[in-house]
Amino acid sequence: MLGRAANGVYWMSRYLERAENTARLIDVGFHLALTRGNKHSQDEEWKSVLTTTGLVGNYCRVHGGFNGPQVFNFLLRDKDNPGSVLAMVENARTNARMVRNSLTNAVWESTNEGWMHLRDLLARPVRETNLGEVLGQIRRTGTLVRGALEGTMLRNEVFNFSRIGTFIERADSTARILDVKYYVLLPSAAWVGSSLDNVQWDTLLRSVAGNRAYSWLNAGAMDSRGIARFLILDGQFPRSLVFCYDKLRSNMAGLAKEYGGETSAHALLRATGGALQETSIEAIFEMGLHEFLQDFIGKTSRLGSAIAADYRFNE
Repeated sequence: MLGRAANGVYWMSRYLERAENTARLIDVGFHLALTRGNKHSQDEEWKSVLTTTGLVGNYCRVHGGFNGPQVFNFLLRDKDNPGSVLAMVENARTNARMVRNSLTNAVWESTNEGWMHLRDLLARPVRETNLGEVLGQIRRTGTLVRGALEGTMLRNEVFNFSRIGTFIERADSTARILDVKYYVLLPSAAWVGSSLDNVQWDTLLRSVAGNRAYSWLNAGAMDSRGIARFLILDGQFPRSLVFCYDKLRSNMAGLAKEYGGETSAHALLRATGGALQETSIEAIFEMGLHEFLQDFIGKTSRLGSAIAADYRFNE
């Protein structure tokens, strides 16, 4: 498979995953802001959403203040934001079109139709009254494309590159959400590991679609250390760091079989994934949750760069 084609499939999936993760953050930010007692607290919540997406600097260059509708329109559709959801879904479609011959009709059609629906919904500024409809469409697009991939694609290199893109993006997103949201919700570092307002912690879980799964596994008991353990180390939850790296290992093994050998990216994956499997939540908190997550984010970024280099994405 040509490197450019591998790059197209990989980034198609990364962009769709990132768009869905952004939609979930907006949804949680909106509901958390509604519970805040004053405008300053509401603005801080919206600022934390921008911080999590890594777009707070871009936003501040063109906007003043953190008014809710202004923030979520910036994240969804603003032409001054190349990282908007609309831009990401359009980029996913562009990449899918580039590798159209490598995809099934179901995968292409679900990607193309999702973009067209979203383009129409975002033709005008989004209001609080139709925000739910827009966010629902973004989530549906990601779900339909993943379903088409799982249900119609051969388990070949195209499928593997797509899944690798999805799980690298998902691992990065979960780590960033936990890193930012955890400390936004804590009133001070002295509260690390303590029990706090269940509603607040529930919103963190909702941002990664994990609130029901966590409740099922923990009988509804809500505590910060348990949530950190769930999002980092629970192998059953499809957005945990351990789960993402387990899937990466499987799909990277598929590439090694297709290409007749491993690359430097396989060694990086083995080192980071192995360390995740061997650690405990106690060891993570002893190291420092923020330090652990920043180290993980850096390693995941280096893994993505190694995959791009090893499989010649720019050739």
